[in-house]
Order: sequence, then structure tokens, then C-alpha cells
Amino acid sequence: MSPGAVVLVSAAVAGLLALGMPALLRRLPEPVDDPPEVSYASLAGWPPFRPLAVAVSAAVAGLLAWQVDPSRLMVALAPLTPICVLLAYVDWRVQRLPKVPILLATAAGLALLGAEWLWTRDTATALGALAGLVIARSAFWLLWRLVPHAMGFGDVRLAALVGLVLGRLGWDQLAIGLWAGLAIFGLWGIGRAVARRSRTAMREPLAYGPFMIWGMLVGVFAVSL
Repeated sequence: MSPGAVVLVSAAVAGLLALGMPALLRRLPEPVDDPPEVSYASLAGWPPFRPLAVAVSAAVAGLLAWQVDPSRLMVALAPLTPICVLLAYVDWRVQRLPKVPILLATAAGLALLGAEWLWTRDTATALGALAGLVIARSAFWLLWRLVPHAMGFGDVRLAALVGLVLGRLGWDQLAIGLWAGLAIFGLWGIGRAVARRSRTAMREPLAYGPFMIWGMLVGVFAVSL
């Protein structure tokens, strides 16, 4: 398949899957321990959500296909893109990362990794992905334990998915992706405080999930550097 065809197929797959994101969001169980001010059903009903999810998912998947060798995870990245868009949208709106999509995406990633290993018998790559999952999840679990007021357990779950993707690509990509998420988050927080001319803005809650996903993209794009 030509590079252009790979880009088009990846964008089309991600865009088509993104069409179902509002329906998936409506079917998620609403939190009962600490319900957000806006329900998942209300978030799913926001009119621009579907077209934005389709456009962003298709654009990002196409860009990834253009930048990353198709043999290096593109089969998995295209379907995962709409899930990441959904997670970033929900976390940004209500500062909560729903458990079900993260666990489904992680399970799908592990299944694809297992299928790849059965096909190629590339044990080193499979172990690298699993190590990335364990390292990222453990690091964010420790952060969650040390500063529970600044980070939710949803971030710990998402870190496992991010670590799986980046670990599959290599140690450099894992380190770059994890640090990039923290750096972008810090810069955004500082910029928000400067824009508001308020030091207290640095202490206000801010969703970390979208920045972790941005960091993952930076790590993936580092493959082509």
C-alpha cells in the first residue's frame, strides 16, 4: 500500500470510529462517588462534539500515518485516536477520566501487541511495550499517592495506555512522551496564571489527561526525528 493510501485509510478508520464516540459516551456509567456537575449524557449531547471528534480524529490519525512507519504501530494508533479524543474532551470539561474507555483501549492495545508477537516473534519489542506500561503506570501511581489532590486515579490508568504505546516504539519515545506531557501541562498552567495575573490560578484544578495525550503524540512523532 502506498504512503498516501495509508494516510487516507488511517484517517478514514479514525473518522468513522469517531462517529460512535457520542453514543459510547452516553452509555458510560455515571460516577456515583463524586458526580461531576455535567453528566456524560450532557457532554455527549453537545452538538459540536461529533463533528469535532471526527475532524480531529481523522486529522491526527492521518498525520500519524504520514509521520510513522506503518509497521510501527499505525494499525493500533488509528483506532485509538478517537478514544483519546473522547478522553481529552471529557477530562477537559469535567476533570474526570472515565474508566471504561481507558480499560477497553488498553485491553485492545495488549491484544494487538499479543497478535503482533505471534506473527513476528519479536520478543524484545513486546517486552519493551509491557515495560513501558509498567513504568508509566508505576510512576503516575507514585505521583497519585504523593499528591492525591493534584492527580486522579484516572491519570494512573491513562498512563498505562500511554506507556504501552510509547514503550512499543522505544525508550527514547517513552521518556520524551512522558516528560513532554508534564512540560506542556506546566507551561499551560503558568500561561494561564500570567494571563489572569493571578498566582492563585496555579493552585486551581486543571485536567491533566489532555496534556498526557499531547505528550504521547509528541513521543510518537519523535519516532521520525
